[in-house]
Amino acid sequence: MDHRQELEMFAIASPGLEAVCAGELIRLGMADVRAEPGGVSFRGRLADLYRANLWLRSASRILVRFATFRCRDFPRLYQKALQLPWGQFIQPQTPVELRVTCRNSRLLHTGRVRQTLLPGIDRVLGRATAELGQDAQLIFVRIVDDLVEISIDSSGPLLHRRGYRQHVTAAPLRETLAAGILLQIGWNGSIPLYDPMCGSGTFLIEGALICKNRAPGLHRQFAFMSWPGWRSGLWRQLAEQARSGEVRCSVNITGSDSDPVAVKAALVNACQAGVAEDVKIFCTPLEGLDSQPGSGLVVCNPPYGVRLGSKELFGFYARLGTEIKRAFALWNKALICPNAGLAQVTKLEVR
Repeated sequence: MDHRQELEMFAIASPGLEAVCAGELIRLGMADVRAEPGGVSFRGRLADLYRANLWLRSASRILVRFATFRCRDFPRLYQKALQLPWGQFIQPQTPVELRVTCRNSRLLHTGRVRQTLLPGIDRVLGRATAELGQDAQLIFVRIVDDLVEISIDSSGPLLHRRGYRQHVTAAPLRETLAAGILLQIGWNGSIPLYDPMCGSGTFLIEGALICKNRAPGLHRQFAFMSWPGWRSGLWRQLAEQARSGEVRCSVNITGSDSDPVAVKAALVNACQAGVAEDVKIFCTPLEGLDSQPGSGLVVCNPPYGVRLGSKELFGFYARLGTEIKRAFALWNKALICPNAGLAQVTKLEVR
């Protein structure tokens, strides 16, 4: 692949975080950034694709929009497959995995779409059918109103898999969601952060990465590293630039949990992420929290649903609100809460 070639790309983001992801892309200097349902479209070159995977905190995948065409029958779909430059993104020995969705189209059978495209891909690459393997190149095929959109995944494992979370607690928060929530709130590492129900430490670790300006994708592998046009020198240059831009964390990032197993998991994960010196984590119940001076942000992901018996939920959330108001009187407060009724019983200000 020519590194000067302009690519149409799409960053997949969780519902509600599209604007946050768009803001990240704008700060990275990407062109034609446009938030859409489910993510953000943008344009750039190969270096921009690498940088998006390296730096985006709130996105779950980065796709290259490979082809768009109208099609209403399977013979034409096969012929189109023969005309596409699959070799730009797929090595002859690399298996592929197609994820197909169809809606309001003549081509409605997802299995047959796969059976039609796969032989075309194999023929273009000059190979017999490749066996599906662990390192398969993921390809998304979306057919809506007879419009076929084919996208190539550049990320591989979802971007929330930063590589540091070795131990998890019940219902852990995804890293991309934790980072996206912090960015959506407007927390940028300039004021203290506290999670009084830290679980495996995701909010704390993502907060430390933001505070240190550390690229979240610095220590992982990506699908584009197996593409024919992989430029290892360019990647090393971008990674070195990222390392040179890191700063010291200058605010307190603190977490606690009443479960000693969770505290141990959070400490191990913080160490694995390289931020053990930037966070403080200890074991204490909510009722045992000392009052925090000054101002900052308190954020947590309280248990709900099956994580706590439904009969106990309202009483628990009422106590949670009381203790947070007591210990963090002048702090900004953010809770992940799936139920408006539960949020109301905390008597915290709802925005």
